[in-house]
Amino acid sequence: MAAFHPLRVAEVERLTDDSVAVTFDVPPELREEYRFAAGQHLALRRFTDSGEQIRRTYSVCDPVPYGDGGPHTLRVAVRLVEAGEFSTYAHKELRAGEVLEVLTPAGRFILEPKPGHFAAIVGGSGITPVLSQVSTLLARQRDARFCLIRSDRTAASTMFLEEVADLKDRYPERLQLVTVLSREEQQAGMPSGRLDQERLTGMLPALLPVDSVDGWFLCGPYGLVQGAERALRGLGVPRNRIHEEIFHVEAATSAPAGAAAIPSGSVVRATLDGRAGSWPSAGGESVLETVLRNRPDAPYACKGGVCGTCRARLVTGEVRMDRNFALEVEELEAGYVLACQSHPVGDAVEVNFDA
Repeated sequence: MAAFHPLRVAEVERLTDDSVAVTFDVPPELREEYRFAAGQHLALRRFTDSGEQIRRTYSVCDPVPYGDGGPHTLRVAVRLVEAGEFSTYAHKELRAGEVLEVLTPAGRFILEPKPGHFAAIVGGSGITPVLSQVSTLLARQRDARFCLIRSDRTAASTMFLEEVADLKDRYPERLQLVTVLSREEQQAGMPSGRLDQERLTGMLPALLPVDSVDGWFLCGPYGLVQGAERALRGLGVPRNRIHEEIFHVEAATSAPAGAAAIPSGSVVRATLDGRAGSWPSAGGESVLETVLRNRPDAPYACKGGVCGTCRARLVTGEVRMDRNFALEVEELEAGYVLACQSHPVGDAVEVNFDA
């Protein structure tokens, strides 16, 4: 069961003008709980002076440590978002020595170290989980290769520029690095411009044998990820070889076309941390909102259908899910839903957060 623990901030490091890396110390008694897989994320929680709770999710950007004792530190990167409450706090106020509540690692955007040829297309802060994946894979598997295609606005805005360059120097034969800047010309390399579907469709076959890549990892803004997926599918890549993580999607303004009306008075039954309960749902509530009114420990982070922290298995009944940017096709087919986006359809539904 995921749980929040208070962790001390060891360092706040400036990466670019609009991004910082925050490193947490992990005490010995919690290291096993914070063991993570390459590509997973952490939810950070803080309370404002007025008592409002703010949660945000950030990917771990460190390689998975060797040994069996779990990580001694955890590092995430925070990019400044306009009017973003947490990112503004992290950039302007957060200092070493302060304590934040940190959820134990979650997420299924994972690359387990194994032999093979892998590739990633990332934009902006989408580099953070992929940096963990690349560094872990190449350090642990001599028979693995990786092609990293990254898009940024300018060289000055590029996060982890030196870390990626160091990886290229360390693994020159096994790491292929392609950098595209959308607002700045490079002296050498790819022409500037956005990485959209049309450009990727023409570019990818010239860079690597697309159909022989064992896994594609797409991470970044919604438009880039969707364009990259369409390009790959158009080039014949099977859907089960494409893995996606989206960092931000604009808030939904309305329910999907053709959505069924949501009845009031539906009963939501949920199993969480081994305990089950049933509660009436107010009209229009999501499953997560109903559960949170009665079980404040229910897991969530973004409430936007992006991070996947609130994933639960639908045991009985039917739900209407407004949107989904976190669950893959195989998870949907296995009966998983996002509780923050799911609304009961009918008299009762049952979900299991422990499944």
